Amino acid sequence: MTAPASPTSPTSLASPEGDATSDRVTGVRLRAVHLPLTTPVSDAKVLTGRQRAMTEVAFLFAEVRTARGHEGLGFSYSKRAGGPAQFTHACEVAPELLGEDPSDIAKIWTKLVWASASVGRSGLSTQAIAAIDIALWDLKAKRAGLPLAKLLGAHRDSVRCYNTSGGFLHTPVEQVLDNADASLARGVGGIKIKVGHPDHAVDLRRLSAVREHLGAGVPLMVDANQQWDRPAARRMGRAMEEFRLEWIEEPLDAYDVRGHAALTAALDTPIASGEMLVSVAEHWEMIKHDAVDIIQPDAPRVGGITQFLKLATLADHQHLQLAPHFAMEIHLHLAAAYPREPWVEHFDWLEPLFNERLETRDGRMYVPDRPGLGFTLSEQARAWTRETAGFGTF
Repeated sequence: MTAPASPTSPTSLASPEGDATSDRVTGVRLRAVHLPLTTPVSDAKVLTGRQRAMTEVAFLFAEVRTARGHEGLGFSYSKRAGGPAQFTHACEVAPELLGEDPSDIAKIWTKLVWASASVGRSGLSTQAIAAIDIALWDLKAKRAGLPLAKLLGAHRDSVRCYNTSGGFLHTPVEQVLDNADASLARGVGGIKIKVGHPDHAVDLRRLSAVREHLGAGVPLMVDANQQWDRPAARRMGRAMEEFRLEWIEEPLDAYDVRGHAALTAALDTPIASGEMLVSVAEHWEMIKHDAVDIIQPDAPRVGGITQFLKLATLADHQHLQLAPHFAMEIHLHLAAAYPREPWVEHFDWLEPLFNERLETRDGRMYVPDRPGLGFTLSEQARAWTRETAGFGTF
């Protein structure tokens, strides 16, 4: 379904134009894209009955165009539920963008949040805004002729990367080993596997098999997806010390700040969390209470790049490591601009959505030299589109 274009012209919009205004947003196009997964995906939340297996990922794409012909592309996403609601909310606030100077990204973010103030400043509402925010940052970098990482101020041109998609709990351990070999052959540097099986002995057997297969030199991480209580997390954390893991991810409920802080203090293995948090304020609770060694924000989930940069500054102030969650197409640039050596998560799920690919070699993912994020929508993404809406002229 395509919404009718707004009859409002950029020159008639109420926003006052000052001498510093260089351009105007003239059109916004939104697209709801549902990416099917080849195999239903299960982690500990599925095995314990909290969630059903994941069969697709819903994406909200935002395309922004200006009077001077500049364009930007951004996206947000939702797993299992929330995709249609993100699209609907984005349609409600997108007209507020028309006539704004696309350089004023923080101002626009605040305007869009206030347009939907009654539904709050975090969660689904700001995840919908995130797609627009990311599109504006993509546009700004493209207009400058720079990769986004360079616009932000890169500390490096490549980032350590690890693979997750080959180590889900539904995958037999023999296949996990094959998947790990394939990832390393592609130039990925580390391997993360899922834990949190109801039988803790199963987790330890799988982990032991993977460590033995990889050898001591390959970075290895585990992700429990919030499945342990505090005693179980302590016991499992101690039992896994021998495997010299890079980190244990989400050992506890994502909002158990005190539990995470106690675990971080008790274990030698670093603790990582943050992917499920949906605002800067929620991350700040983890950061200021020393609840993690590694913070794992997700730009689409916290409201976009504007918000991500705020919490990254807070994390750096507390000397934390950074390992953004999912969406490597966005997070590679943000990780490259973080002062401390970070990690980025390699997921090949999103590759069919774009015409371009990211380069991985020697354990690192390389910032592309293309302007902006460096991606354009593929014909496959257009074929998976379920709804579109347009505002202004595009």
